[in-house]
Amino acid sequence: MAQRIRGLGELARLRDELAQRARDEAHRRREEAQQRRRETAVANEFRNAVEALGGVKPLAPHGRRHHVRPPHPPHPQQRQLDEQQVLAQSVSDEIDIESLLDTDDSLSYRRPGIGPDVLRKLRRGGWVIQSELDLHGHRVEQAREELAAFLKEALKRGQRCVRIVHGKGLGSKDRQPVLKGKVRAWLVQRDEVIAFCQARAAEGGSGALVVLLRPTTAAVSRA
Repeated sequence: MAQRIRGLGELARLRDELAQRARDEAHRRREEAQQRRRETAVANEFRNAVEALGGVKPLAPHGRRHHVRPPHPPHPQQRQLDEQQVLAQSVSDEIDIESLLDTDDSLSYRRPGIGPDVLRKLRRGGWVIQSELDLHGHRVEQAREELAAFLKEALKRGQRCVRIVHGKGLGSKDRQPVLKGKVRAWLVQRDEVIAFCQARAAEGGSGALVVLLRPTTAAVSRA
């Protein structure tokens, strides 16, 4: 009989535990349902407020500055090419130089203010030729650009006397010198050129010019 009572007591205790678990589970579910309802209500309020304001626009970042990178400096080689192009374009093929040349067989030239003795000295080889540019076989535009670059470099090095070989035209169409007249026209328009004359026979004769450049600081320091 006592064993039966103990069995009934354990059964009652087990029933109470199960009932408590059921109550706890029901309470947990009610809490979760209430939490979901609260979150839904907050989300609805926010959405309604946004719609009332006409939408949300993104705010600019506070205190943030946009830095624009400066353009890269031109590559030295490209800058040199640009300078050569400007120098070449600064002289014209259309200039009439007949009135600027001395009326001698070689059609020599001296800048106004330069005495005839300078030209005579140049013809006699009074200055040592320090560098030479050979324009044989060059197209006109190519020759113009190379001449501009050559004179600039010669002036930079402080050179006073240079030779320009333009050719006699023996290999050109109609065997006429294409560059001979153009080179003279270009040289007359260059500020650094103060005189030129036809080269002596041993220096190229009618196919070359000996050019005298204005003195520079580099040239004076070497003297």
